[in-house]
Amino acid sequence: MKVSAAMTRDVKLVKPQTTIREAAALMAQIDAGSLPVAENDRLIGMVTDRDIAIRAVAEGKSPQTKVTEIMTRQMLYCFEDDELDDVAINMGQNQVRRFPVINHDKRLVGILSLGDVVRKVTLAPQLVKAQISWMVAAASIDATCLRKWRDQRTGIIRTWSGSERRQKAG
Repeated sequence: MKVSAAMTRDVKLVKPQTTIREAAALMAQIDAGSLPVAENDRLIGMVTDRDIAIRAVAEGKSPQTKVTEIMTRQMLYCFEDDELDDVAINMGQNQVRRFPVINHDKRLVGILSLGDVVRKVTLAPQLVKAQISWMVAAASIDATCLRKWRDQRTGIIRTWSGSERRQKAG
C-alpha cells in the first residue's frame, strides 16, 4: 500500500510570521498536534504542540512569538508513492509521530500520522504494538518486538534495520 492511500490530504499550513498563539488555536480547532510552516509555496519547517510547550512556554516566550523562532527546521518526510510499510518502520526508528508527505516536485500533498498508519497498515500486530509503544513510552518497549517480527503474509522475518531473511515454513 502506498502512503497516498493512508495520508491526510486536507492539510492546514501556517506562515512563518504566524504567532504561536494563532498556531496553537489552529491546532486546537483542527485537533492536530503539528502544522507545516510554508513560505512561497515551499515547506520550511514544522511547528508542533511540543515545540510550543518546550521551546516557547517553558522558556517564558510571549504568545506573540513567531513560529519561525521555535519551529523544527530539519524535517523527515516521505513521498506519496513510498510504501506505507517502509515509512511506518522509518517512523518507529526515528521516533516520529508525523511525516509531511511530498510529491516529487517537492510540494506538500499531505501529512501521514501514526494514527493514519495504524488505521491502514496490515502489519503483524507485534509491530504495530511496538511502534505505538515506541512512540508513546520508549522506555517500556519489549526489545524483542523491536528487533524482529514475522510478516504473516510472506513468512519474511523483518527487522527494524530493514534486513530480511526467509524463514522456512513449519
